[in-house]
Amino acid sequence: MALYVRELEDAEWMDLEAMLEDKDGDVPIQRVMIVVLSAQGHRVQEISREVDLHPINVRKWIHRFNAEGMDGLRSGKSPGRPPVFTDEQRDEIVALANGDPRKLGLPFAQWSLQRMRKYLMDKEIVEQISVETIRQVLRSNGVCHRMLGGWSKETKSNPALRTTRQRTQSAGIRSFSGRYSSYYANP
Repeated sequence: MALYVRELEDAEWMDLEAMLEDKDGDVPIQRVMIVVLSAQGHRVQEISREVDLHPINVRKWIHRFNAEGMDGLRSGKSPGRPPVFTDEQRDEIVALANGDPRKLGLPFAQWSLQRMRKYLMDKEIVEQISVETIRQVLRSNGVCHRMLGGWSKETKSNPALRTTRQRTQSAGIRSFSGRYSSYYANP
């Protein structure tokens, strides 16, 4: 059985025509075209080729228009996934990264992502967290793990901070060919 939009009222035709002329409207032109073509008697397969959408999507928009009218063509706001960690937990992660582990009675002077993960879960600051999530929380707050140098606040205006290139050269890291990589060469 073929699927078509319901019979359109005169006001709906006028709204559709206005939407076709308004390229910056809140309804994508493809969806408007689906309704117009369907109302003109075109089948789903034809409409699909014309608007360059899969037939499943064409059917979805026809059903939504039939059920909700013009409002069915508008995209609803997707709620997305709720935040996993509270702002307080995120602040604590950042504060931990900027702090000295020895002041907490820990036997090391520098945080690693793994050590931080273990500490956060052991102290029940978070129930579960991945190393990558810790990295993202820190990076979004301007804190990054600096190669061979521990945690630091990124500051473009502070020329005293050493660049990765300078640290790598001083650490003697070489390319596979045995020479310093051109990336790490002095400018």
